[in-house]
Amino acid sequence: MKKILLIEDDKQLSMLVQDFLQKYGYDVNVPSDFQHIIEQYHSYQPELVLLDINLPYYDGYYLCRSIRQISNVPIIIISARNADMDQILAIELGADDYITKPFTFDILHSKIKATVRRVYGEYAEKDGMILEVGPLKINSQTMTIAYQGTKLELSKNEFLLLKKMVEQHNAYIPREVLMEEVWDTITFVDDNTLTVNITRIKKKLATLGLHDVISSKRGVGYRLNVSVGN
Repeated sequence: MKKILLIEDDKQLSMLVQDFLQKYGYDVNVPSDFQHIIEQYHSYQPELVLLDINLPYYDGYYLCRSIRQISNVPIIIISARNADMDQILAIELGADDYITKPFTFDILHSKIKATVRRVYGEYAEKDGMILEVGPLKINSQTMTIAYQGTKLELSKNEFLLLKKMVEQHNAYIPREVLMEEVWDTITFVDDNTLTVNITRIKKKLATLGLHDVISSKRGVGYRLNVSVGN
């Protein structure tokens, strides 16, 4: 039974979502004290968070960033805000997916199932925790990269993107494939969102001393090229 923290101030919607998800075996906790959400997060220790943006005391962006600072738990934003920039900001702050209101419960359930499969189930990392390409190492458990004794943390999205490039290093991976690897669907994800995440990965690799190891080709995609000599 997966534990879901539903952070939504619309009481009627919260009750409907809670009742619906409980029918599928989820344990759904709905906080009523929006001033102490992080404390409730620590107490409940959910395995997935459903998070609205417009909330009392702290908005969903602040809570998404705060949760991401302490955990890699998957976060799905559910919001009436449907502007591209709202969705891009949520993704950049560490959200795993974004659903705009109004939505059907079937869509919500499919998003939850896809996220759970990717993070905990059949699509989760089942092999060794350490992935290597040349001298670069990625730890799938801690979501860190290491090179020549220096280690840096990755966000969940950065980890998933870099992991995909490591698994297929020296080959160009289409942008659509990378986007689907992280967000399951590319229907709501602005193309610039992927570019922003790739830029962040490049900066972190450069901080480690690996400069220009990710190349791009217009109309093709991105390629990671880390040789033994790097």
